[in-house]
Amino acid sequence: MTLPLADIMGWVGTYLWVLIRVGAVLMVAPVFGARGVPKRLRALAAMVISLVIAPTLPAPPAIDPLSALGILLVAQQIMIGVTIGFVLGMIISSFVMAGEAMALGMGLGFAQTVDPQNGVSVPLISQFLTIVVTLLFIALDGPALTLKLLADSFLWLPVSPIGLNAADFWRVVGFGQAMFVNALLIALPVIISLLMVNIAMGVITRAAPQLNIFSIGFPATLLIGFFLILISSPVWLPNLEHFLQKTLQFLSDLLRHAHG
Repeated sequence: MTLPLADIMGWVGTYLWVLIRVGAVLMVAPVFGARGVPKRLRALAAMVISLVIAPTLPAPPAIDPLSALGILLVAQQIMIGVTIGFVLGMIISSFVMAGEAMALGMGLGFAQTVDPQNGVSVPLISQFLTIVVTLLFIALDGPALTLKLLADSFLWLPVSPIGLNAADFWRVVGFGQAMFVNALLIALPVIISLLMVNIAMGVITRAAPQLNIFSIGFPATLLIGFFLILISSPVWLPNLEHFLQKTLQFLSDLLRHAHG
C-alpha cells in the first residue's frame, strides 16, 4: 500500500503549523519559557498540546512545508507565537521593573542575582517579586488561560497567508507602555515613602551636623523599605489579576483584528 505524497503532506501540515505556533509561544511565555524548564519537556508539551488542538481546528491550507510559501508560513507562525508569548511576558516584566525601582530606592541596586526566568542579572527585590508573581500567576490559572488563548488564536487568526503586519506590531509596541505604567503603580508607594525618608534624613543632617546620619541611614532605609514592601504586598494580587485580564483582552483584540 502506497500513500500519495499529497496525503502525507496534508497530514503533516495539519499538525505542523499548529506545532510551530504552539512551540513559539511556549518558548517565551511566562512559566513555560523559564530557563529552568528543560527544552525536551517544553518540546514534549508542545507536541502534546498540538495533538490536542489540531483535530478541533478547521482544515489548514494544503501548502507544501518545503515550498517557498511553506517556509514563509513557518516564519509567520513563529512570529505570531513569539508575539503572544512576548506580550504575556510583560506581566512578569512589569514586576521585575518595579523591583528594580524599589531596590534602587533602598540602596540594594548593587545586590544582583541571576533571574532564572529570563537568565539575566536583576536586583534581589526583583528576584523576590519574580518568584512571588510567578506563584500568583499559577494560582490565577495563568498557564491554563495561556493555553486557552493559544487554542483560540487559531480561530481568531487561522493558519493562512494572512498574518500580523507592521501595524499590528506597532500596536504591540504601544501596549508596552502598559507594562511601565503597571510597574510604576506597584513601586510608587514604596518609592515615595523612601523619598520622604531620605528627605527627613537630609533635614536631620542639616539640623544636627554632628550626628553621623550615614551610620544609621543605610540600615534604616533597608528596614523601612522591607516594611513598606510588606505592607504594600496585598495589592500585588489584584494588580496582577487586572493586568492579566488586560493583557488577554489586548491579545484577543490583536488577533481578531489582524490586518494581514
